Amino acid sequence: MISEPDILIVGGGLGGVAAALAACRAGRRVVMTEETDWIGGQLTAQAVPPDEHPWVEQFGTTATYRALREGIRSYYRQWYPMRSEALALTDLNPGAGRVSKLCHEPRIALAVLEAMLAPHRASGLLTVLTEHRAVSVEADNDVITSVTVRDLRDGTPRTLAARYVVDATETGELLELGGVEHANGAEAQGEFGEPHAPAEAQPDNQQGITVCFALSHHEGEDHTVDRPEDYDFWRSYRPDFWPGPLLGFEAPDPRSLEPVPRTFVPNPDLDPLAVSADQSADAGDKELWGFRRILARKLHRPGAFDSDITLVNWPLNDYWLKPYIGQEAEALRGARQLSLSVLHWLQTEAPRADGGTGFPGLRIRPDVTGTADGLAKAAYVRESRRIKAVTTVIEQDVAIDVVGAYGRTRYRDSVGVGNYRIDLHPSTGGDSYIDIGSVPFEIPLGALVPRRVRNLLPAGKNIGTTHITNGCYRLHPVEWNIGEVAGALAAHCLAEDLEPQQVQAEDKRFEEFGRVLERAGVQRHWPDVRGY
Repeated sequence: MISEPDILIVGGGLGGVAAALAACRAGRRVVMTEETDWIGGQLTAQAVPPDEHPWVEQFGTTATYRALREGIRSYYRQWYPMRSEALALTDLNPGAGRVSKLCHEPRIALAVLEAMLAPHRASGLLTVLTEHRAVSVEADNDVITSVTVRDLRDGTPRTLAARYVVDATETGELLELGGVEHANGAEAQGEFGEPHAPAEAQPDNQQGITVCFALSHHEGEDHTVDRPEDYDFWRSYRPDFWPGPLLGFEAPDPRSLEPVPRTFVPNPDLDPLAVSADQSADAGDKELWGFRRILARKLHRPGAFDSDITLVNWPLNDYWLKPYIGQEAEALRGARQLSLSVLHWLQTEAPRADGGTGFPGLRIRPDVTGTADGLAKAAYVRESRRIKAVTTVIEQDVAIDVVGAYGRTRYRDSVGVGNYRIDLHPSTGGDSYIDIGSVPFEIPLGALVPRRVRNLLPAGKNIGTTHITNGCYRLHPVEWNIGEVAGALAAHCLAEDLEPQQVQAEDKRFEEFGRVLERAGVQRHWPDVRGY
């Protein structure tokens, strides 16, 4: 039996883990559920290396997120046969990928996250229920009274009650189940006046999902997978806004939409220590093998690894034919078939630099993703249901074209910071990439506070953003920051006998909570970044 917790966290992704750490740090009893058997969400089960801002090594994250990053580096330093030059790097990039200054394998992030939670599990403050999914929510008088989850292994239901409930699911599932006011897809331009919003609301217009997978390459070997069921469809599919077939090495540049060729050369001879991972200087996404490489063999002693490992999250395997929210099973099947088709195409038909076709030596890596077929445990979900919040962050708050290069929207109730371009991938409404420059932004507490429900807090992509601004608030360090604040806020409200709406609305109460966050190492405002 599980004793009734103070705080129930539904969803064990980055936001859920950060919420659990904050709540347990405050001495609160927590139950956290997770659909897969891995905590960590987009960093582990979805197998996505972190997307981060250019100053991540100096500032602009919470102290616990920095601890996570350093824990990952320490794991490699302690256990991997690294070259002495790599071991000496304070800013070690284990995969030497270009998408992030910290490209790494999903299992390493999982090990570090489990280690961060371990003391709280040992003390009895934290119970983690993996392979459990929320199926229903009970509410009374604007309060969530209980959530029922189902054990995905044997179908057993379990009803959990807590004074505070944190929705850390990937798609804001509790909002739908609990009848909490929320938005799906794209808002109409008339609602907030956003320049890039459509004229009419499009709730089914959602960013595409991606089922990621990991590859190594072994010359002279044949690891070709069976021809996927939908291969003929994907082999001939050519989107209207694409320069050619989707299964090809030419794709639109996200910023200009001009056709740009990508290159693909497994295991290049370049020294990984020479790789720069500063997307503000070079997007780095034109060279597919190195872009999301998560293990670089040349960082290690000769002979330790016979191949790099790269993570396939490319334009080729973004899936946008059906919306994930509302048609989850169909969209997930389609996305999985697309990724398997990409793999088969790479192995059999992809053009090589030597004029040949196909790379049969490409081997999908189930050991990396922790699955039988080698595809990630869960789809990479870029967009969630979003609460109707006290504060909604809109395009005019963050777009550089509106606020200016050194302008920004400052919030009296800021609880964190982030920075990323407004990066929208092709969507189920037929949109191509929407890529808008943005400025370093703050996270207003009002975006975490529902307008009506009094004890439910979002802890991920389900905060009060729009379809447009979700494009820059959806990345790894921001999700962690949001989750950490949600857990801390729930604990603070329990300690002070307050409700979130009171903390957000009343200056004195918010200042007290702000000090709680600052003591925990949550950076609430940006320094002057000019000159970096």
